[in-house]
Amino acid sequence: MTNLMNIHPTAIIAKTAKIAADVGIGPYCVVDGNVAIGSGTKLVSHVSVSGHTTIGKNCTVYPFSSLGHPPQDLKFKGEKSELVIGDHCTIREHVTMNPGTEGGGLLTSVGSHCLFMVGAHVAHDCRVGNRVIMANNATLGGHVEVGDHAIIGGLAAVHQFVRIGPHAIIGGMSGVEHDVIPFGSVMGERANLAGLNLVGLKRQGFDRDTIHALRNAYKMLFEEEDGTLVERALKTRENYGAIAEVMQVLAFVNDKGSRSLCVPKSLSQDTPQAA
Repeated sequence: MTNLMNIHPTAIIAKTAKIAADVGIGPYCVVDGNVAIGSGTKLVSHVSVSGHTTIGKNCTVYPFSSLGHPPQDLKFKGEKSELVIGDHCTIREHVTMNPGTEGGGLLTSVGSHCLFMVGAHVAHDCRVGNRVIMANNATLGGHVEVGDHAIIGGLAAVHQFVRIGPHAIIGGMSGVEHDVIPFGSVMGERANLAGLNLVGLKRQGFDRDTIHALRNAYKMLFEEEDGTLVERALKTRENYGAIAEVMQVLAFVNDKGSRSLCVPKSLSQDTPQAA
C-alpha cells in the first residue's frame, strides 16, 4: 500500500496501479493502467507511465519521460503487451520506452543498473541488458538486442532487428545497420567496425592476456585477407578457443541474426558470415 505522503497532490494515480509504499511520485505525474513500481523508485515530476509496465526497485525517472505507451508500429492492434524495466536504472528527461508487439513476443525488456540519457528511445520488442548506457538522443529501432555493458553514443540510431554484443561501443551520430560483435567498436554515418572497445575492456577489469588474445583474434577475423570469414573463424577457434571472451565473439558471429555482420570498411558487407 502506498504512503500518500510520498505522492504529490497534483499526481494522478490509477487505482489499478501497484506501487510500493516508499515510492516517490512528484508533481504532475500520471500513472495509469496496470503499472507496477518497485520499492525505492522515484518519479521526479511530469512523468507518464502507462499500460502493462513494470519498473523495478530504486530507479529514478526524470521529467517528461514516457514509459509504456503504445508502440510506434502500425501493426500494433492494442494487444496486451509489456514493458519491464529492472532495478537501479536512471531514466533522464524525455526518454521514451514502448511495450512489445505480437510479432516480437509482446515484451520490451530493460535490465538493471542502466543509464538512459536525455531523449533516448527504446522501441517495441527491444531486449536491453544490464549496465547499458544510452547517451543523449540515442535511438533503438524495434526488436533490437543490446548486450550487457554496451554503450550507445549520442544521436546514434540502431536499425530494427540489429544485435549489439556485450561490451560493444557505438560512436556518436552513427547509423548502425548491421550486427555488432561483442567488445566491438563501430562508428560512421553508416557504421563500420573500427576495432575493439579497448578502453571499455580496461575499465571493466579484463586482464592483459585476455585483451591481447581478443586483439589477435580480431586481427585474424577481420584484418587477414586469406580465406573467407567462415574459414578465418575456424582458424581463430583453433588458435584461441580456450579464451572464453574469444569464444563469445565467435558464438555471436555464428549465431546468424536477420541482419548481416558489421565489418571494417576494408571488407565487403556481403562477406559470408561464419556457420
